[in-house]
Amino acid sequence: MKAVVLLSVLGCALAQERLFSWSDPGQPIQPDPTDNACVTDVASCGCCLMQKQMWKMESFFNMSLNELQRGLDRAHAVLNNIRVSRSAFSVALTDSRLCVGPNREDSVLKYGKVFINLGEGYNSSSGVFTAPRSGVYSLALTLYSDSGSAGSVLAACARLRLNGRTIASPTEKNTQDQEDSASALLAVQMLAGDHLDVSLPAGCFLCDDNNHYNTFTGFLLYSTD
Repeated sequence: MKAVVLLSVLGCALAQERLFSWSDPGQPIQPDPTDNACVTDVASCGCCLMQKQMWKMESFFNMSLNELQRGLDRAHAVLNNIRVSRSAFSVALTDSRLCVGPNREDSVLKYGKVFINLGEGYNSSSGVFTAPRSGVYSLALTLYSDSGSAGSVLAACARLRLNGRTIASPTEKNTQDQEDSASALLAVQMLAGDHLDVSLPAGCFLCDDNNHYNTFTGFLLYSTD
């Protein structure tokens, strides 16, 4: 019981915001309104104000520096994402004189001359490009054929296929020219893992040499994943 009373009295004493003099214990004193560095020492007051301004400047500098660092980190993240998502290929049918077809059945063209294969999406052994990321791709296909002599049947044709479905079919068939060409240029939405190839239809044939008339090109415009 005595302990409870003592704690209560001590709490009341501490709760009172009063100042006591060391020279005359027990006698409360009133705070001196002139006890201020800015009143008694002008130089000290100026120093304090300068210190406050320095603290403000330091705080503002730190905030600005942190914001710049966050912006730099975001820029690095964007650049790394662009670097990782790079995908481009450009191939030609051959590097020497060669005619492919005509065949009795459709067949996938295997382009042997690789100019660029950034991201290793194009497989020259199978003739298939596999999209590494989902996004919009720019695709271009050029065809050239030589019938050998005027009046012969000219059949420069091919099918650009996405997952086995034809999305473009440039064709040039006639008996008026010894040689002719066709082309296709388009933008296509693709998902990661989609397959793209060029099919040579039955009865069509293409001819090429080191001038690289027959080309297949594609690159990622922007990713959507």
